[in-house]
Amino acid sequence: MTKPNKSTAYTTGNAALEKKIDELLRLANVSADYDKFREMLVTVLKFNQDQPTPADVHQMNVAFKEMRYASKVFQPYAADKKICIFGSARTQPEEGTYRAAHDFARLMVSSGYMIITGGGHGVMGAAQAGAGRERSFALNIQLPFEQRPNATISGDEKLITFRYFFTRKLNFIKNSDAVALFPGGFGTMDEGFEVITLVQTGKAPIMPIVFVDEPGGNFWRTFEHYLHEHLLRDGVISRDDFKLIKFTDNLAEAQKEVLNFYYNFHSYRYVGDELVIRLQREVPPGAIRRLEDDFADILDEPGSIHMSRALPEEINEPELTDLPRLCLKFDRRTHGRLRELLDRLNQF
Repeated sequence: MTKPNKSTAYTTGNAALEKKIDELLRLANVSADYDKFREMLVTVLKFNQDQPTPADVHQMNVAFKEMRYASKVFQPYAADKKICIFGSARTQPEEGTYRAAHDFARLMVSSGYMIITGGGHGVMGAAQAGAGRERSFALNIQLPFEQRPNATISGDEKLITFRYFFTRKLNFIKNSDAVALFPGGFGTMDEGFEVITLVQTGKAPIMPIVFVDEPGGNFWRTFEHYLHEHLLRDGVISRDDFKLIKFTDNLAEAQKEVLNFYYNFHSYRYVGDELVIRLQREVPPGAIRRLEDDFADILDEPGSIHMSRALPEEINEPELTDLPRLCLKFDRRTHGRLRELLDRLNQF
């Protein structure tokens, strides 16, 4: 069992409680991530010391239980790629958007992906039906209207019902490898802006974000025009931000956008001040210099791009040990340009 570093440990300030916490963790046979489990227990006790209101206690309790349960449901499927499909609950089966969502989900399942939706009707029900029960997750929300589970996922163990939107939205993003947005209302807009904001600020990893219209539709094309004519023109977003999103009314093109993103790229994480990009295949030595020249504007340290094997700090991800790494000192600001770098790596 790993012992906490007492000099830096997050504590209650009560020596007797500290001893009991360690005894409880030993009794529960906690070994992996010992310090983090210890901090969670300390947080609960410190929260009690803060004399919270009953409403605050209730919210904290429900949110923590929702996060724990969702993690349990997703864990057996951790190795499966997943795409989250957002869209209106009010879309009717005879509408083109409904058919497009159904067919797109079926396309993604044929490519090995699982589908995550909000679990309701409309676009969500269409995508769920296209994917089928076995390849579906649903993150439902308790509402007095609209949001009953659709027939495909109702009663399935992969249907999770949340009380809070914030825990639900967090689970949409943390469990997805890509996001597709079909036409929708305030909820869809909220989910779309949420994922763009998280990716643009580096709070979520870069992933394909595709705005999908039905063939010939212009719902999202109108939205794209608004982004250019107001947000970009007024200088509140940058041109590079458009590298993070794609607009299309072609389902095959939307599918290709997702699949191509993972052609060579696997994932990335930070180790200290280095961005470590895990790849399926190594980048040829001669290409490193070209990458340094072409992406010098996003490097905190010129000439910092190099290939590597797994770093010692990545020991907690043994399933990724054999993947080659491309390491660099990224400025952590221009994520649209980082997306361009990942696209370049997918050409190898």
